[in-house]
Amino acid sequence: MSETKVFVFSGASGAGKSTVLKRIMSERDDLRFSVSATTRAPREGEVDGVHYFFVTRERFQEMIAGGELLEYDEHFGNLYGTPVSQVSCGGRVVLDVEPNGAFNARKANPDAKLIFITPPSMEELERRLRSRGDTPEDQIDSRLERAKWEIAQSVHYDYVVINDDLDHCVKQVADILDYEINR
Repeated sequence: MSETKVFVFSGASGAGKSTVLKRIMSERDDLRFSVSATTRAPREGEVDGVHYFFVTRERFQEMIAGGELLEYDEHFGNLYGTPVSQVSCGGRVVLDVEPNGAFNARKANPDAKLIFITPPSMEELERRLRSRGDTPEDQIDSRLERAKWEIAQSVHYDYVVINDDLDHCVKQVADILDYEINR
């Protein structure tokens, strides 16, 4: 088994983290994306085992009890977690988790590098949440409140990258990965 190097990404909903990670993963073959487990229902186009492992709440509780999760948390009424199997087989692994999950992942793997993707402002974050059309209006305020807390947690990360220009943000993240891989 090869050495495992873990890169943990977090960012508020609407910060562009998923878009940045899609670009990074499409441009590199030296990274493996960790598929999380969740109790939420699949969205249109999502595939079990590719986007998430979609499980029942009961199965998720069994995974917790059986020590099958590196980290887990609940937000917006759904459970999310990283199966240990996703990081135990070595290589360079990318996790996409919220701050509590990131901190728990670091406890389990102290050498993990934490990278936070942040929007340039709360106003821009709100504009993005409203314009992307996948967040119900009644959830926007709670997501913005959650975002304030998440952004405040970024001081505990190794790197904070402002996503004010997608190409520049992707370049910064790629540079961070290259630096950490080659040090």
